[in-house]
Amino acid sequence: MESNEYQAVPALLNMIFGYIKPMSLKCALDLGIADQISSHGQPMTLSQLHSALSLPQSKEPYLRHIMRMLTHFGFLQVQTGDSVGAEPVYDLTPMSRLVTNREGSFNYVPFVHFQLEVFKDVFHKAFLYMGDWLKQEDKETPFDMAHSCSLWEMASQNSGLNKIFNSAMVSTCSIFNDVIIKSGGEIFRGMKSLVDVGGGIGAAAKAIATNFPHVECTVLDLPHVVRGAPTDGIVKFVAGDMFNHIPMADAVMLKFVLHNWGDEACLEILKKCKEAISSTETGGKVIIVESVVGSHKAIECEETQLLFDMLMLTVHAGAERDEHEWEALFTSAGFSSYRIVRTVGYISIIEVYP
Repeated sequence: MESNEYQAVPALLNMIFGYIKPMSLKCALDLGIADQISSHGQPMTLSQLHSALSLPQSKEPYLRHIMRMLTHFGFLQVQTGDSVGAEPVYDLTPMSRLVTNREGSFNYVPFVHFQLEVFKDVFHKAFLYMGDWLKQEDKETPFDMAHSCSLWEMASQNSGLNKIFNSAMVSTCSIFNDVIIKSGGEIFRGMKSLVDVGGGIGAAAKAIATNFPHVECTVLDLPHVVRGAPTDGIVKFVAGDMFNHIPMADAVMLKFVLHNWGDEACLEILKKCKEAISSTETGGKVIIVESVVGSHKAIECEETQLLFDMLMLTVHAGAERDEHEWEALFTSAGFSSYRIVRTVGYISIIEVYP
């Protein structure tokens, strides 16, 4: 074995054992480690945390190993004491604050639970079929091959899965909603109506309607999704299929929708959107909230985009797209121009004009 091959062994093992990362996170959430530190109001020692979590005395040495892993990948931070023998203390990081139930903060707990709870029986099984799927013509996605149905069909037949999926989608809206609100409404200038296609139970549409009351918001989604929507009247809900009809409006919004589909399906959706929107004089445009691969230079953002790309490929035969791929779709669908607005994190807002 050559020296560079020896050096590659740790990288290969890290890739093989990569599943231990999310499983360590699941353990942290099951125990409530981040919430315990948050409610304590200051960093905690291992013994304090062990006591607060009411774990058996025999498990304290093992808890240290979990904490070491959580600090290694940035979920927690550790501070060592100045004096000899002083216990290290553990504190939250921006990552762990995302999964604490603090009022007013971004709360990604539902999304994390959705990914981790259904991983073993749903997503993991689908990924195991990736190689076989690539060799065959007759199965639409690895997910279909593993489960004999699509994720949407599975959710429509399983109320528990549908509920956790909708909650997960709501939690992903928090950062988008914050960006939209802080934008001052520039993106909605000149428009009076908006249809959020595939908008779930209306979290994003409600944020828009509440903060920019001149925009009348409608959500279009499948019947089993709309059945669980709120009835407070802030947002109008329409049960339907975006491939058949999209209600007329000044603007159509697609938030994390197109990455679920291949290019042919995306063209159908975009053409329906073009038919639904009014002229540019009244704000007519399609607002797409997606990642643009390669648009964010941070390594973490690029990795997030590539991981999502593999998830979309496996579950839906969809894709995350770079700017050239987006432009090709818009041109083929008959749009004249577009503008990409980069936001925080890995997400961009794309305004597409007829």
